[in-house]
Amino acid sequence: MSSRAGDRALPASSPTEPDPEAPSAVSGGDFPADLLRAVLHRLPPADVARAACVCRLWRAVASDRAVLEAAFRAPWGVRRVLGDPATRAFWRAASLARFALSHAVRRGDTVPGVALKYSVQVTDIKRFNNMMSDHGIYSRERLLIPISNPEILLGSTCYIEMDHNSKREVAVFYPEGHPNGNAESMANAAAAKRQSKRILESVRRSLHVDDGTAEYYLSVTGGDPRAAMMEFSEDLRWEQRQAGQ
Repeated sequence: MSSRAGDRALPASSPTEPDPEAPSAVSGGDFPADLLRAVLHRLPPADVARAACVCRLWRAVASDRAVLEAAFRAPWGVRRVLGDPATRAFWRAASLARFALSHAVRRGDTVPGVALKYSVQVTDIKRFNNMMSDHGIYSRERLLIPISNPEILLGSTCYIEMDHNSKREVAVFYPEGHPNGNAESMANAAAAKRQSKRILESVRRSLHVDDGTAEYYLSVTGGDPRAAMMEFSEDLRWEQRQAGQ
């Protein structure tokens, strides 16, 4: 009996030969570092952070300071960002809140006046600078101003700084073009502030007020704690007389 066609033995199939014209799979490590760097320079910070998870080569290139800086400054048209942050996490959030304008406090400045000059809210300045009251301006050499118009950052150079008053690390834009002072003067200012902390704390507790108010009365009395308390008492009596009329 003849066998059916379906029962016939089929010829053994030979292994599939690779198509020489088909594109081959490319692993992350096959990218030239220069090409990868050029690509990452065009990505936002979040995508650069994701790229660092691909492989060792990508992690090395994505962690390069020039790549991190480019992704950080590109959305706002900033020309350069100088200085190194405390951690690389600083670069991951390229929001406008990471930038600030430096305003040198001058005699006669008030928080409302500064807010009006830069078209920002008084509450935003106080919150950004960790100030409890408007009087806090009298104990500061500068204020950090939140950026309300990102166009002022176009083509600018910003400096990464840890502001000890506001207790935040930001990229600071100086309208005059460069920072005033240097690290030594900042250290001296910090040392002087530490020396006066005990006096400030004593006045604050005696008057039952916040730090900004205590600093104000110390500033108008030349740092004399006794005179500061007398000045405060006189102002308080005046307010009580006005309220009683």
